[in-house]
Amino acid sequence: MSLAWPQRDAELPDISLEITEPNTGEVVITGRESAPTVSAANFKIVAAKRKRADRVMATDGTAAVDESSQFRSQDTTLAVLGALSLTHLLNDVMQSLLPAVYPLLKDSYSLSFFQIGMITFTFQLTASLLQPIVGYYADRYPWPYSLVSGMGFTLVGLILLAMANSFTAILIAAAMVGIGSSVFHPEASRIARLASGGRYGFAQSLFQVGGNAGSALGPLLAAFVVVPWGQPSIAWFSIGAVVAMIVLWRVGRWYQSHLFQLKTSPRRTIATNRPQHSPARVGGAIAVLLVLIFSKYFYLVSLSSYYTFYLIQRFDVSVATAQLYLFVFLGAVAAGTLGGGPVGDRLGFKTVIWVSILGVLPFTLVLPYANLFWTVVLTIPIGMILASAFSAMIVYAQELVPSRVGMIAGLFFGFAFGMAGVGAAVLGWLADRTSIEYVYQICSYLPAFGLFTAFLPNTDSHARSVRT
Repeated sequence: MSLAWPQRDAELPDISLEITEPNTGEVVITGRESAPTVSAANFKIVAAKRKRADRVMATDGTAAVDESSQFRSQDTTLAVLGALSLTHLLNDVMQSLLPAVYPLLKDSYSLSFFQIGMITFTFQLTASLLQPIVGYYADRYPWPYSLVSGMGFTLVGLILLAMANSFTAILIAAAMVGIGSSVFHPEASRIARLASGGRYGFAQSLFQVGGNAGSALGPLLAAFVVVPWGQPSIAWFSIGAVVAMIVLWRVGRWYQSHLFQLKTSPRRTIATNRPQHSPARVGGAIAVLLVLIFSKYFYLVSLSSYYTFYLIQRFDVSVATAQLYLFVFLGAVAAGTLGGGPVGDRLGFKTVIWVSILGVLPFTLVLPYANLFWTVVLTIPIGMILASAFSAMIVYAQELVPSRVGMIAGLFFGFAFGMAGVGAAVLGWLADRTSIEYVYQICSYLPAFGLFTAFLPNTDSHARSVRT
């Protein structure tokens, strides 16, 4: 049996393929330029001409991968990504009900802006502290059905929120929803990468667009369901949690079979000629990304948590109207999320990070001084541009530390949630002591932190080990 590289497009980078024989442990290496033929006793690699050089397909045995099996594999991958995106939508619909009903809770329990911020802080804190731990543990001891258990916490939190009759009970319900989120996000992000077929940016964007679409639908559903029917109607949304648990059970079955294949298939390493970086350089890059997440989520939480209050107080609109305008902003966030990953796959993730953080600065500077019409219009490019950053940041960081995919996802999701929680509490405290308009004037300068992108290394990906 032999292995040889076919001719590829001239613009593709030089790559090498390292294969370990299962019986002898011998490592066989071949490159594209010389295209030698080498021995591979138990393998046959079929390399199809593709746009990206790292999309090489392999199979264990003596038969080549036929075209129909490639399509079946692609269908399965898209089905898994679609299921993860759908459950992310359901998860974030339920999560977004919490800030969407803030005006209702504020009036019902006479809460201050600080107490509103503390509800967000409780939710974000429970999510942010646990996510890196969950991601690290999942990297070492993957459990296929952990997503189902995480959604169970969200289900309990929703029911508690519908029945809560005090500020303390609301905090407990928020904490339960936060715990569910801490289990869902890092593990689902890791499975999305496994099902990506090498298109990591696309997979992350498709996964995250479901969440952002859910965050956009939450306020809309709150306006048409919770506002007219009251707090107990929140329990109706627990049906979504049950549906998500059923879908995630099916995803767990796919993941379980995939884990079995990982354990029984030989290991191959695909290495590119892109530069490696020292641990200090990688640590500095991660620190810069966390600074960018700080600026992004402090600004986003000013809109997601206080935009309705801003519209009501400054422009004297109704609660339902304010919720509709919030839906416009969150819909723009969902649209921007879908574009960031695929653009990063083609142009580089550092480019997307540059544009998505610093590029929004002109719009945020104008927003506090705009009338109602232009306020709504400006939130559309703000949401779209800012949202394109997160999937690019995650994939960029995962390429820097490819052996800790789950931990990186947990760290970034957790830090984002944590910054949003701290931001909600700090901005609520500031609004109580000044005004909600002053909060938006201060926050308008946060995207200037995008200048720190200049300190990120110029790289898109590194060598990575996979099993197929």
